[in-house]
Amino acid sequence: MRTPRAARALLAGVYLRGIGLHRRPLPGEEPTALQPEPRGAAINTQRVQGFSSSSDCALQVCVVGSGPAGFYAAQHVLKLQKSAIVDVYEKLPVPFGLVRFGVAPDHPEVKNVINSFTQTMHHGRCSFYGNITVGKDISVEELKQAYHVVILAYGAQDNLMLEIPGESLHGVYSARSIVEWYNGVPGIQNLNPDLSCETAVILGQGNVALDVARILISPIDLLKKTDITSYSLEAIAASKVKRVLIVGRRGPLQVAFTIKPRPRKRLTELMVKTALEKPSAKEAKRQEEAAKEWGLRFLRSPVQILPTSDGKHVAGIRLSVNKLEGSGESLRSIQTEELEDVECGLVLSSIGYKSHPISSSFPFDNKKRVIPNHLGRVLNTPGLYCSGWVKRGPTGVILTTMNDSFETAESVVKDVKSGSLNLSVPKAGFSAVQALLQQRGVCLVSFPGWEKINEAELAKGAKLGKSREKLSNQEGHD
Repeated sequence: MRTPRAARALLAGVYLRGIGLHRRPLPGEEPTALQPEPRGAAINTQRVQGFSSSSDCALQVCVVGSGPAGFYAAQHVLKLQKSAIVDVYEKLPVPFGLVRFGVAPDHPEVKNVINSFTQTMHHGRCSFYGNITVGKDISVEELKQAYHVVILAYGAQDNLMLEIPGESLHGVYSARSIVEWYNGVPGIQNLNPDLSCETAVILGQGNVALDVARILISPIDLLKKTDITSYSLEAIAASKVKRVLIVGRRGPLQVAFTIKPRPRKRLTELMVKTALEKPSAKEAKRQEEAAKEWGLRFLRSPVQILPTSDGKHVAGIRLSVNKLEGSGESLRSIQTEELEDVECGLVLSSIGYKSHPISSSFPFDNKKRVIPNHLGRVLNTPGLYCSGWVKRGPTGVILTTMNDSFETAESVVKDVKSGSLNLSVPKAGFSAVQALLQQRGVCLVSFPGWEKINEAELAKGAKLGKSREKLSNQEGHD
């Protein structure tokens, strides 16, 4: 059995072999086309224009995570601090986090922010290093030794569990795993969700729930032009799912999903109109002829996932009928004794995410599942900052994350100007980390390496008549 590190090394190799690149050489090996320019070693020993004191040296900044939280933090630090050199680390071989792997394939406009992130990576003082897991390949403590500033922006990578009987039955998945499956997250293409039933139930009424429901029942002709993975497109084309129920424990006024750019008032008006007004003859005919349907079920909480007679597969789900008590911030959904069984063969949990600590060297709130901080400064840990979901919790949209990350970057710059961060001692930055990674046999992917991957994906997609065909570690194993 391969170790996690060996599996990731193989994965990076598969990505790069498909485009004519190879892994970073180990000590004693000849460099390849993937070898990034030795920017760090050259710049670390030089003064950078814009320093206020001859005693100051380059501000070495490390960002852990290449999703929106990481990139926005990097962008703002580079903008505000002309002395900063920023390195972005990512555990996957490719950048952009949830923008690449979380946004639904049929919402390409949301992914346009990648253009801005790409400009950031072309900045002369910014670099990307993928396929590096902080906390395993390199520790937070080692990063702090190499950099003046470490910004943790690694998100919320764990799913909240339902914690009800039947959760381990075949046919129960996290909605996140389905998203990663159709978006091509490396290593998950073999998920093979069972789509042989007619009814699917999604627990949770956030944007992810709506995305998954829409993808499961969208016309194939619409999906095949997107960057959805070919293996998931094939599975969805053969799917027998005709009906998707999206279940929430609270009422329609408390739904978590949003419809950009409509405010909640208009969203509520739309739901009320749809529920109470009689559809036009044309719309009624369209609904009657529709081969697939979806619906919202409010004031329901899962109690048990019901098994088939052999006790192995999902046969249905038992829901409690809820009532609302309180008002405003104190509003709560309370389960009643009334129960309701829904027949289904697929249950997808979309009730939220949680962060986890990647080191014991910094504080972590296990109840709120965030890093305790003040304006992005990790409490009682000088030089360590946080941004995004690991800072505030898994809420908000990309704009929320942008503002959150700018706040953290501004805290960094204020600490530089106030002298809270000591720049009189030079830091080696990536050159120190590079030496450790080479000793440990970690193969990384630089941004030029990613751009080769990007070119290959676009070319492959063009041949298939779609925007992109993402490479996966399935390729190269046939």
